[in-house]
Amino acid sequence: MQDYTDFLQEILIPEEELQARVLELGAEISRDYVGQDLLLICILRGGVMFLTDLMRALSIPHAIDFMAVSSYGAGARSSGSEVRITLDLTTAVEGRNLLLVEDIIDSGNTIASVLELLKTRHPKSMRVCALLDKAERREAVVPIDYRGFTIPNKFVFGYGLDLDDYYRNLPFIGVVQPDKYLQTD
Repeated sequence: MQDYTDFLQEILIPEEELQARVLELGAEISRDYVGQDLLLICILRGGVMFLTDLMRALSIPHAIDFMAVSSYGAGARSSGSEVRITLDLTTAVEGRNLLLVEDIIDSGNTIASVLELLKTRHPKSMRVCALLDKAERREAVVPIDYRGFTIPNKFVFGYGLDLDDYYRNLPFIGVVQPDKYLQTD
């Protein structure tokens, strides 16, 4: 296994900037949902670090649940063509305010599919909170109600985002130097 410093091109978003923005998002969401029922739905696995920090930044009661969706294989790009639910919610969502917590939205195909599915379950409201928005790669129209950062079309990792299931633990968002990263296919 390579040390990440061997292929880190740059730190795009340092830890301090990430944490400050998560606190701001938490305050904004808390203001918007004061006195309301709120269910955070984390899209696994990349969203876990963001979810846990965001939960601590919320000042209002909330519940959580998880979904796992596959559209990424090994490598740098979303397939976008086929989205599969590999782990569904265990909580009933009818009549509830849902906030989907996602690590990154690039093509938008995955989150658009999840929103369509959840709409059939008749929630009271649905909003999206994305840590990273790779807007220039967008293929599907996706409403992002709470946005951490808009980033350029670079392959990023760290803070929940993986490279072939590794390096999620890094406290920053880094950019991969593609000619230096050896994929483990």
